[in-house]
Amino acid sequence: MTNDKTTTKPAAKAADTTTESAPSDGAGTLFAEVAGTPGTVRPGGRTARVRAAVLEAAGDALVEHGFHGLDLADVARRANVGKTTVYRRWSTVTGLVADLLEDMAEQSVARADTGRLSGDLRANARLVVETLTDPRQGALFKAVIAAATCDERTSQALNRFYATRIEEWAPCVDAAVARGELPAGTDAREVIRAVSAPLYYRLLASGDPLDEATADRAAAAAEAAARAGAYAVESPGAL
Repeated sequence: MTNDKTTTKPAAKAADTTTESAPSDGAGTLFAEVAGTPGTVRPGGRTARVRAAVLEAAGDALVEHGFHGLDLADVARRANVGKTTVYRRWSTVTGLVADLLEDMAEQSVARADTGRLSGDLRANARLVVETLTDPRQGALFKAVIAAATCDERTSQALNRFYATRIEEWAPCVDAAVARGELPAGTDAREVIRAVSAPLYYRLLASGDPLDEATADRAAAAAEAAARAGAYAVESPGAL
């Protein structure tokens, strides 16, 4: 899985005087994932400002209270937005988290293009470490990953987030194949996953330090395995 540090700054709170009450929401409710459903519209103008404020507030609440402590009414209060606006737009906690993940993917730093596989993979690994060691971003990802282990809809949203990021970085591996740095048929997505896997292991399992040297070792290991053909996919005719 590959994650990248987002570039957005804390959004200004969007004033919304709507104060109508809405039913209490729980973390296990249905997920809005169909185009046009709450949390999936890409608005502009004031609506975009409201969305930015709500997503910023949702991230803060996730860091402080975790997924199961996330409450739409509390998010509305933090964002200075009417509860009715939040319930109408996102409907559920899982819908809000899904939109937050989509926004994070949209705001993530674009892939590097150093002209060499080693440089590209190192840039990817360092970006992952920078994100996971950031006080806010690291805590936010821990909360979302923890939620994904017990909520299927959040898991699906997280899978889509990482799929987006892997698709962003995979072309650097394809370019390396074209330059002759890697064997033909190398699975670019598997190489990118191999870069970040040990970094997430340290974050979530071992608790070992995450630093630039760790990032560089992860990139070098993935590159060595790829050069050795570990991620080359055999064609059906090769059997």
